[in-house]
Amino acid sequence: MIRGGILAGGAALIAAGVFVLTAAQAQEKAKQAPLELTGDASVRPWKRYAGWPARDESKWSTLAKTIPSPLPKEPRKFAGPISGDAANGAKLVADRNRGGSCLACHIMGQAGNADQPGNVGPDLSEIGNAGLSDEQLFNFIYDARVYNAETVMPPWGSHGIFSDAEIGDMVAFLKTLKKPAVFKVEVDNPEKRGTPVEKRDNLDPMENPGMWAIDKAAVLWKARGPAGFACGTCHAKPEVAFKTWAATMPKWEPRLNKVLGVEEFVYRHAKATTGASYLMETDENRQLSIYLHNLANGTPINIDTTSAEAKAAIARGKDLANRKLGELNFACTDCHGKSANHWIRGQWLGEPKGQYDHFPTWRTSLQAVWDIRQRFQWCQVNIRADELPPDAKEYGDLEIYLASLNNGQKLSVPGIRH
Repeated sequence: MIRGGILAGGAALIAAGVFVLTAAQAQEKAKQAPLELTGDASVRPWKRYAGWPARDESKWSTLAKTIPSPLPKEPRKFAGPISGDAANGAKLVADRNRGGSCLACHIMGQAGNADQPGNVGPDLSEIGNAGLSDEQLFNFIYDARVYNAETVMPPWGSHGIFSDAEIGDMVAFLKTLKKPAVFKVEVDNPEKRGTPVEKRDNLDPMENPGMWAIDKAAVLWKARGPAGFACGTCHAKPEVAFKTWAATMPKWEPRLNKVLGVEEFVYRHAKATTGASYLMETDENRQLSIYLHNLANGTPINIDTTSAEAKAAIARGKDLANRKLGELNFACTDCHGKSANHWIRGQWLGEPKGQYDHFPTWRTSLQAVWDIRQRFQWCQVNIRADELPPDAKEYGDLEIYLASLNNGQKLSVPGIRH
């Protein structure tokens, strides 16, 4: 009897334990927002936006795949001087069709100074007096990694962007540069341009058309989807329910086994509840994203950086930010780390902090709203790498890493940028 009683009691305890665990799981599950857990959250097959360069960059590294670009073992050797056409070299260094031109990073004397050169690289206006051999000049252009493995200089020659003959022409031009640059106006000199300060009121609809998305989202909030429900069916007071929510995003989502950002949440939650299909990077998705971020304006970004899953995702994102990508062989940290607070042509390269709190943002130069995933995509296209679909897990890791660097920054959405 005693033995049987112990067994029976043990079974009851085990059963009770199972019940308690199941109840806890059920309670946790009840807190989770319903999500559509199958399928893609953006258009497939992914197709690059109209107006973006339609190059085939499949042989270069992306955030999803690493294709080795071997470092040169030694400089290219030349028996004597390199002959070239200096006049053609002057044209080539200003050619924007192949990677933005040398002037994007260098002041180069008389070449293109009215075109606002950058200052990421050294001023080359007097390089002809530096005493460098033709061989050295050639190799700095061909693949500067032979001298510095961590250089931000693209491997122009080894990646096939310029031919040997063209590099020879550029060497001939560089040897003619022996006088300091003279600028017609101060703004052309990157050393004299002031640090840009955004003074427009991004929350004034007269200044920022991105604010119009809030009115459009308010209509979407009340619109019933195919399932007969609207966002407002469950969230009648979004200004209360979502007062701080966007400041806690992105986050690790175990049901999807990846980081979930606001835009993907909008698609997956709406699909699961209202039946509406607001795919990422559609107008409706961006309008709702701006709306949800705007409700949390003024709230300091406070994403999870302490859970094991979040830490792992942030670490992966950091690794991705340091990965060299594309034909130009750039990493995120080349521009927003090593070269931060410098000019690349007329564009200021900011530090990572301050690059997240205003997204989605209105791009005045494009007359369009961009979310953070489209910003990631364009950076890759710009360095001649194939971008990924906006719901790619790699973008999630990169976003949570960037968000972690911006913890404490107050949301101010929609932003306004050139």
